[in-house]
Amino acid sequence: MEERQPLLRQFSDSEQSSPQRTKMKGTTLGKIRAYWLGSVVCMGGFLFGYDSGIVGGVLTMASFQSDYRYGSADKTHTNALSVGLQQLGGFLACFLAWPLTDKLGRKNSLMISSFVFCVGAAIQTINTHSLAAFYVSRVVAGLGLGAATVAVPMFNSEMMPKEMRGQVGSFFQWFYTFGIFVSYWVDYGVVRGIASTDPAQWQIPIGLQLAPAALLGLGMLTVPESTRWLTKKGRHEEAWKSLQWIRADDSQVTVDEMEEIRAGVTAEEVATEGFRIRELLEGENFKRVFAAFAVFTAQQATGATAFAYFGPQYFNIIVGNAEQSLLLTAIFGAVKVVACGTFVLFFSERLSRRQVLIGGAAFMAACQITTAAVVKSFPAPSGGDQGVAPSGIATVALIYLFVIAYNFSWGPMPWPYVSEIFPARIREPGVAVGVASQWLFNFIFSLTTPYMISSMGWGTFLLWGIFDAVIAVLAFVFLKETRGLSLEAIAHQRFKAGSSPDDALDNKKGVLTEHHEG
Repeated sequence: MEERQPLLRQFSDSEQSSPQRTKMKGTTLGKIRAYWLGSVVCMGGFLFGYDSGIVGGVLTMASFQSDYRYGSADKTHTNALSVGLQQLGGFLACFLAWPLTDKLGRKNSLMISSFVFCVGAAIQTINTHSLAAFYVSRVVAGLGLGAATVAVPMFNSEMMPKEMRGQVGSFFQWFYTFGIFVSYWVDYGVVRGIASTDPAQWQIPIGLQLAPAALLGLGMLTVPESTRWLTKKGRHEEAWKSLQWIRADDSQVTVDEMEEIRAGVTAEEVATEGFRIRELLEGENFKRVFAAFAVFTAQQATGATAFAYFGPQYFNIIVGNAEQSLLLTAIFGAVKVVACGTFVLFFSERLSRRQVLIGGAAFMAACQITTAAVVKSFPAPSGGDQGVAPSGIATVALIYLFVIAYNFSWGPMPWPYVSEIFPARIREPGVAVGVASQWLFNFIFSLTTPYMISSMGWGTFLLWGIFDAVIAVLAFVFLKETRGLSLEAIAHQRFKAGSSPDDALDNKKGVLTEHHEG
């Protein structure tokens, strides 16, 4: 403790000599740096979205089917494996990423993740004429992408001031929607502009994945390592410089924050030295780990991710016209970007995390169940040249309302929420478990959705609606509010829906103690 006091005192004294200038610096440049770090880190989200959107379109291109030599009888099987195997790679990477982020830090882990993804994307871009090689490259890319999705929310939550944590943490989903939006139009552009006999038709959209992956890796050179990770490793001088950089401030407020971070990390380490995996199954830790698993599982069970992968197929159930389905999917992507951006910029730090998740799920349930009822009662016309019926227009509007609700709730919010509910000691494995569930059920739903659409039709909408209704009830019963609290305050409160700042947890004894101010 003695070694860091002169350093902090030095910066504190300098702040006192020019308080007005330092305060101005901290409220402007600090925000700019926070937004910059969040944007660079969340290129992982753009990459995730672009890949999610691009592969579905590529798999429909005649040039790809010709080069990889498979026919219409194998389309469903090939589509399911091409999407699902990358999700499987992402799922496996979550467990590899935990020790990686703990040993090497968040920054270096993201650079490694970027490199691994680039290797997989490069193999995909080469015209190997082998589906086996394409499948393997999808798994490799999934390993890089999955590791990045573990490191990104941790890095964001550990570096953001609490007033910006929800907003910048939600950048991941916003960038994800940007990636999907861009991918839809890239697919559309190459289909319209490049002959179906030219391999470049599918190689260009696949190869463009390398650009955001490179920006993610190289962008890490412009930001410091996580303050909390450096503190956990005992690198206190580097931790102070990291915090000073991201806040653009060396005032007493920042000094106090540094001390709070150190006290929080020290308390967690002292309370349970010698971490063992079984700690994740004990008491409050298990509640938080299970909550992370459940929140990301619920995110996939809303049905929105299935729409992202198989939008044209879903809209074809509604309007019965392939060309119109592609157009509606492109508009769907634009609605996602606008809705998520509106939430992130204007509402993410003004609304209760818990209430947003409850209300969003309830509204999505109403949209999906109503869509199922309309599609069952008024099926889409089978003729490809017929216009869209009034019932089709109504259901398209319901789907757009559904995706707006998703991007105001379960789209962006799970990323900051899960990253902030864990104490420093179990943050890496806790976030890894949560993100692993995201990848696991992403894999399950992406693999099964093509078969669900072909066999259930309108019943697919009903299934998602029932899932959303159940999610709303469970969120109401179990989720805790975290908005406006520091990570240290959240870590030392009992994890329950009704807990308050006065409901503090004694980590050493594992019992609740009443804390009174003053």
